[in-house]
Amino acid sequence: MTKDINILWADDEIDLLKPHIVFLESKGYKVFTVTNGNDAIQTIENTSIDLILLDENMPGKSGLEVLNVLKQIKPEVPVVMITKSEEENIMDDAIGAKINDYLIKPVNPNQILLIIKKHIENKQLIASKVTSAFQNKFIELNQQIQYANSIDDWYNVYKSIVFWELQLTNVEQQLAEVILAQKNEANNAFGKFIKKNYSSWFNPSNSNKPILSNSLFAKKIFPLLENQQKVLLIVIDNLRFDQWKFLSSSIAEIAKIENEELYCSILPTSTQYARNAMFSGLMPYEIYKLFPEYWKFDDEEDSKNLFENELLKYQMKRCGKKINYHYNKINNQREAKHFFDILPGLKQFDFLVSVFNFVDILSHARTQTEVIKELVSDESSYRSVTLSWFQHSILPDTIQWATNNGMKVVITTDHGTVKVTNPIKVLGDRDTSTNLRYKMGKNLKYDRSEVFEVRKPAEMHLPSSNLTSTYIFALNSDYFVYPNNYNYFVNYYKNTFQHGGISMEEMLIPYIELARK
Repeated sequence: MTKDINILWADDEIDLLKPHIVFLESKGYKVFTVTNGNDAIQTIENTSIDLILLDENMPGKSGLEVLNVLKQIKPEVPVVMITKSEEENIMDDAIGAKINDYLIKPVNPNQILLIIKKHIENKQLIASKVTSAFQNKFIELNQQIQYANSIDDWYNVYKSIVFWELQLTNVEQQLAEVILAQKNEANNAFGKFIKKNYSSWFNPSNSNKPILSNSLFAKKIFPLLENQQKVLLIVIDNLRFDQWKFLSSSIAEIAKIENEELYCSILPTSTQYARNAMFSGLMPYEIYKLFPEYWKFDDEEDSKNLFENELLKYQMKRCGKKINYHYNKINNQREAKHFFDILPGLKQFDFLVSVFNFVDILSHARTQTEVIKELVSDESSYRSVTLSWFQHSILPDTIQWATNNGMKVVITTDHGTVKVTNPIKVLGDRDTSTNLRYKMGKNLKYDRSEVFEVRKPAEMHLPSSNLTSTYIFALNSDYFVYPNNYNYFVNYYKNTFQHGGISMEEMLIPYIELARK
C-alpha cells in the first residue's frame, strides 16, 4: 500500500468482531470502530476515512438512515452494507441510496479484505500494473517511431501512443509526461515523413498511398452501399482518434464496433479543404477549377463549406452511383432535435449523411472564451468534454435507431486538431490567410527549416489566389504568429487547439463501422 488506509466499521456487536479487526490491522489498515449510527456520522465528519463497513441493523438510526446521511457528508467514500437479511426491498433501498457493495453475515476476514482491495486498492493495483507494462513497452515504442517509414507504420505508432496516453492519464503523472514527450518526438518524425512523401501520394502509379480525404467515399463508403446495404454516415467535425477511443466504450454498449481504422486527411487539415474534398471526391484544386462558385478562399467572408450536398451529388454522378440519399448538417441542439424527430420518415433512403459540428465549435470556443479555456485546459479534459457532449446528444439514440433498422453506421471526420505550444514568426501581406497552422500568400517570409513549404501549389492539387502564392504548413505543435503585437498573440493562442497543419492528431483520423449489437 502506498498510503495508510482508514476503515470505519459501524456495528452494534463490534466486540464480537475483534478477531476481524485484528486481522485487518495486521494487514496494515487502521480500523475505527463505533457501535451506532450517530457515532458513525461524527467519525466521518471529523476523520479521514477511505471505506465504511456499515451494519444494516443497529439500534437508533438504522443502517439505511445512516447511509443516507453518510452519502450527503462524504459521497465519494465507498460504503459496504453488512446485513443479516437478504430481503429484496432492503437491498433495493440500499442500492437506491448508492451503496457500493454489500456482504451477508456471517462474514469472514478474507471477505472483508477482498472488499477493501476491490474498492480502495484497485486503483493502486491498476496503476502499478499499467506503469510496469508501459515501462516494458517504452523502448519498443521508441523503436516503432524510429523505424516508421510507411503510412501504415505511422498508423500503428499513433494507435500505440493514444493507447498509452489514455492508459496513463490520471494514473501516473510522471509517466503521462513521458508519453507526451514521446508523442512530441513522434510528431517531429511524422512531419519529416510527410515532407518527404506527401507529394508522391498524388502519383497515379503509387500503390502505397493511403486513403485520403478525396478517396474516402469511393474506397470505403460506396462499397458498403452495394448489395442493398443501407448506411448512416455520421461526420463529426474535428474528431481526433483519442477522442474516438474515449467515446468507444459508450458506443460499444449500444452497437457492435465492426471496424476501426485510420485514414489520412489531406493538407491543409481544415474543413474548407479536407471536408470539401471528402464530399466531392476531388482535391481542392479540382474543386476550384470545376466549381469556382463553390470555392471560397480564406480572405473571403462567406462560409467555406456551404455546398457539401451539391458536391456529394456530383461525386455520386461521377462514380455512377444512383443512390437515394438524404443530407443533413447539424450546428446546434435545435437542429439535432429536428433531425432525430424526422428520422422515422427517412427509412425510405438508402444513405443518410449527417454532419455534426460540435467538436469544431468547441475547439474555436476554447480559443475565444475564458470559461471554455478553463473547462478544456488540456488533452484529457478535451476528451472528457467530447464524451459528455456525445452522451447528452442525440447520437446514442440515433445510432441505436439506425442499427435496429438494419443500417450500417459509419462514424468519421474530416480532420483533427492539435494543441499548439510553440510560436513561429512569419511575415505576410494583408491578403495572407489567417489560419494559425497554415498560410497561403504571395509574399511570405519564414524560416524554411521550420515549415513544410509548397511553392507550386498546383502540384499538390491546391488552389492559389495568385500566380505566385505559396503554402506553408506548421509542424508538430507550432503555430504561426506575426511579429506585430507578437507577445499578445503568442499568449492568446498558446495551448489552444488548432488545425490546418501537420501532426498525427490532425492528419491520422478515425473511420469506424458499427452494426446492430
